[in-house]
Amino acid sequence: MTEQSRIDIQNVTKLYGKVPAVNNVSLTIDGGAYCCMIGPSGCGKTTLLRMIAGHESPTSGKIQIGNEDVTDKRTGSRGTALMFQNYALFPHLSLTDNVAFSLKVKGETAQARREKARTMLDRVQLLHLADRMPSELSGGQQQRVALARALITNPKVLLLDEPLSALDEFLRLRMRVELKRLQSELGITFVHVTHTQPEAIALADQVVVMDHGVVEQAAGPREIYSKPYSPYVARFMGGQNVLSGLVDGTGAGGTTVRTPDGMLHDLQVVPDAKVGAPVNFSVRRDHIRLVDEAGQRNGTRGKVVNVEYQGTYVKVALDTGSRDEFIVYLDEDDFYSATRAVGDMINAAWEPRFNHLLVGTNNSTGNPHEE
Repeated sequence: MTEQSRIDIQNVTKLYGKVPAVNNVSLTIDGGAYCCMIGPSGCGKTTLLRMIAGHESPTSGKIQIGNEDVTDKRTGSRGTALMFQNYALFPHLSLTDNVAFSLKVKGETAQARREKARTMLDRVQLLHLADRMPSELSGGQQQRVALARALITNPKVLLLDEPLSALDEFLRLRMRVELKRLQSELGITFVHVTHTQPEAIALADQVVVMDHGVVEQAAGPREIYSKPYSPYVARFMGGQNVLSGLVDGTGAGGTTVRTPDGMLHDLQVVPDAKVGAPVNFSVRRDHIRLVDEAGQRNGTRGKVVNVEYQGTYVKVALDTGSRDEFIVYLDEDDFYSATRAVGDMINAAWEPRFNHLLVGTNNSTGNPHEE
């Protein structure tokens, strides 16, 4: 099943008039992987999902599932199932008949399709409600019915368009666990469109970050979060502060970058860097500490503009005079041992090994949707 459910997207473009919604995207999604596509509204992620499903046709390029070219195949014959954001359940049919509907269209006998539907309802833990109507269910239960209806077709690839967006926080966290469990049990490829960074990080084997119709970075969740490719990815995924400066010196041991505040930062060797060349880099917010006195290297100084208690940590925002607020995630014990208030001037520092060179040049601020 793994090879049969691999998705190869080759130079795919989708134009609406002269505007590219998806612009020359090439991407491989491993068979049996849980892939999350993420990006701001209008970045092309849903259009790409719909082209995999067959609900949209590429203007150019090719889509393969397994070794089969499905670019021009109709929706029902490419081995995919799409779970819609609004669930699209039939209000006049019971849960069993909702789940069995596609089998009825295919001509299976009433007994066979009911047995398969009940088996699938059992898999999503709703067999005890098999004879109820959709209006008698909670939002989370309706979602599981829609999931069962998609899975009963035994697809090679399950496509999910913002499946958790309509749920409250408690249900969303619970359904995240359910989706991951089902994907592991079934061993098929899941492609899940979301705008929520924690959702993508928690669920995915592969995260695809999109912007303006292109794939900015595709990698595992740890790499996406800790080693973003560009300023855009670093800002959009959160958890990183983006800094910019000019090369002050370079040698075999690394490159020194001077930021506009005069601070020096020690980075790995920047390839082909010349003194005065611009460089973008980032540092994770949870790798920063607050210090009593400003040093000369690998730090910054700013005024506290916001403090938010987040339960396991405290989020402190500083105005350092740069385009972005500089965010520090402090352990709550560290914060409350010497409380900082809005208006205070404070110093932040970090070890040079936490400076991460941003190779890509996309400087878009994106739409972080921070949670």
